[in-house]
Amino acid sequence: MRRAGRVVAEVLEVLKEKVRPGATTLDLDDIAEEETRKRRAVPAFKGYKGYPHTLCTSVNEQVVHGMPSKRVLFEGDILSIDFGVLFDGFYGDSAVTLPVGKVSEDAARLMRVTEESLGKAIDAARPGNRLGDVSSAVQAHVEAQGFSVVREFVGHGIGRELHEPPQVPNFGMPGRGIKLKAGMVFAIEPMINIGGWAIKVLDDGWTAVTADGSLSAHFEHTVAVTDNGPQVLSRL
Repeated sequence: MRRAGRVVAEVLEVLKEKVRPGATTLDLDDIAEEETRKRRAVPAFKGYKGYPHTLCTSVNEQVVHGMPSKRVLFEGDILSIDFGVLFDGFYGDSAVTLPVGKVSEDAARLMRVTEESLGKAIDAARPGNRLGDVSSAVQAHVEAQGFSVVREFVGHGIGRELHEPPQVPNFGMPGRGIKLKAGMVFAIEPMINIGGWAIKVLDDGWTAVTADGSLSAHFEHTVAVTDNGPQVLSRL
């Protein structure tokens, strides 16, 4: 799983250099597939339940599952890139939200707080803790900053399947849920909105957007629970 996670991290680093005004999300998707196969891995999302692309590319008010297209990125946009691979029988999954050129202070703060909340959730992923400790770490940090946590989509277990039990919500009560044990691996992925937490899915059946049109950010890592503390598998 560490090898799968490394492929994910390497490809995302390549993509970060390509996110700029004038690029299209379909350009990024083509690059991601080429870089994935160059590393002898398989795009995890392509063909999954009929999804046709390598990446999920969600712009501005799009929360998750945005579909790559010829849409041009403009200065001030924010772009979530969600990406996974299958490598030697195991999955890796990660997401990052990036600024397109110079962005507003509100957008920059949203991205910073969302990434911070992921860090706090990762720190809680330790043997003896409960799943609710991970979930509540996100919610407490985000809501203290005046943002809202998406309810309809959650993180998940990951391993030989892309999505495995249990679900990993980004909200909940500490001390609740299953007890964490060494060897468990989770995809922890806060999805955070500037406005309300409600979302809706567009007619394409995939793209989820904020109901109020506000900005949304998304960060994710594949994280192993170990006796030596949490290990982020999708980081270089």
